[in-house]
Amino acid sequence: MQLQFPTPQFKTRTVGGKTFIHCTLRRRWLVLTPEEWVRQNMAAYLLQVLGYPKALMAAEKGIVVAGLKKRFDLLVFDQQHQPWLLVECKGDDVPLTEEVLHQALRYNMAVPAAYIIITNGVQTLGWKRSGSGLESMSTLPPWPV
Repeated sequence: MQLQFPTPQFKTRTVGGKTFIHCTLRRRWLVLTPEEWVRQNMAAYLLQVLGYPKALMAAEKGIVVAGLKKRFDLLVFDQQHQPWLLVECKGDDVPLTEEVLHQALRYNMAVPAAYIIITNGVQTLGWKRSGSGLESMSTLPPWPV
């Protein structure tokens, strides 16, 4: 699917030679890595372009997957506060391989969302859970659910 991220309106600052970006979802400053850039742009797309509610979005929260502590990138909850859309972000230099999808699917076991998205900011792929399988999507689901 093709996503056109909105014009960046991020707050950034440089301290000690490192660039930081302010995350509106987490309400704190974070080191600006390639993956963080993609995560912030994807969150801005969901909020500004698709109108997903900020109050129902979470970023970088800890989960347990097969006994290991992990962190999902973005999660959107539905109006009943159940996981609805899970996004796994990679830096723009990381190809979206089958392993990236498997990582998102492992996270989906802990937070079973109806929609699974993987993106590196250049390419975005998405699936809808359907029974015991996945259906490929060409666009992100609209809000409201």
